[in-house]
Amino acid sequence: MPFSFFHLLCYITIIFAEVDAVNEGASKSKSKLRLFVFGDSYVDTGNWRKSIGSSWKEPYGITFPGKPSGRFSDGRVLTDYIASYLGIRTPIAYKWRKEVKRSNLEYGMNFAYGGTGVLDTLANQPNMTTQIDFFQRLVEQKVYGKQDLDNSVALVSVAGNDYATYLARNTHDLQKLGDFTKKIMDQLEINIDRIRGLGVKRIAVTLIEPMGCIPLQAVSSSYSNCSQALNLGSKFHNQMLNQSLQNLNAKDNSTVFITLDLYDAFFSALNKFTTHAPGSLGLKPCCEGKDMGKYYCGSVDESGAKLYTICENPNLSFFWDTLHPSQNGWHSIFSSLRSSLHKLTI
Repeated sequence: MPFSFFHLLCYITIIFAEVDAVNEGASKSKSKLRLFVFGDSYVDTGNWRKSIGSSWKEPYGITFPGKPSGRFSDGRVLTDYIASYLGIRTPIAYKWRKEVKRSNLEYGMNFAYGGTGVLDTLANQPNMTTQIDFFQRLVEQKVYGKQDLDNSVALVSVAGNDYATYLARNTHDLQKLGDFTKKIMDQLEINIDRIRGLGVKRIAVTLIEPMGCIPLQAVSSSYSNCSQALNLGSKFHNQMLNQSLQNLNAKDNSTVFITLDLYDAFFSALNKFTTHAPGSLGLKPCCEGKDMGKYYCGSVDESGAKLYTICENPNLSFFWDTLHPSQNGWHSIFSSLRSSLHKLTI
């Protein structure tokens, strides 16, 4: 597809929107905020080891920063946009904390690991409880003191992989999914209350995305429809999560915990994107394996030949691969969340 004026307009719009997010956040922050991030691949910015993480392989990162950076996308993810809104740099990934100057830690830290969940998942990486253990250790070591924590915000985005693990182990049995949601919620409530106990003043927790619209699920309909059964599961999760956060805030009549409605933001962004971007891919991912289920985005054979395909223009895709939004998708989601972000300011 040849480069057109429409594509140029898309690039310019995105650039100015990102600058606007930085300026808007900076104007609202009276002092430098620290952002602490917990969760999975939707917010991970580089915690997987380079030797095993698909996020460190081409073609990940082709849009930003132009090479693999540990993000599960072609470019920026939700963490980057939230940090930009707050007027700070994206916090350093926990894995790299000892490889950078102390001044690089002043924006907070990202403890999120792709593939992980509230509970243990199929990915052999630190779950949310362990991620909080890492954070607690840094607080105890005085890497972050009271003044840092008094000006801190936490972003929590987790649970999708818990459900993926449940469905994989229970051959897509949805009968007991409600009981499993309650199990997730019990531990998640303990976890986020623990973050508050460590001194973080504002904690934003994302509602789960419409799981039935993820390309891995939508492929069965040739990317034309979402799985309504899985979306109902998402809605039940989100109802329970909203109630849990209300209960936690009611404990001491506070507003420490806020929600970022990823469910509605996904639908809103998808609708705007498909309506206003002719040629958009809809639910179809930009990057996918040549043999779905056998190969994935980034797969290569023994000679290094690519076993995946990439769309001509990632900026016309909402999803990057079969699980994750593209940079353009995350930007659209962030724009849909913008009206809720003022609650993040302390």
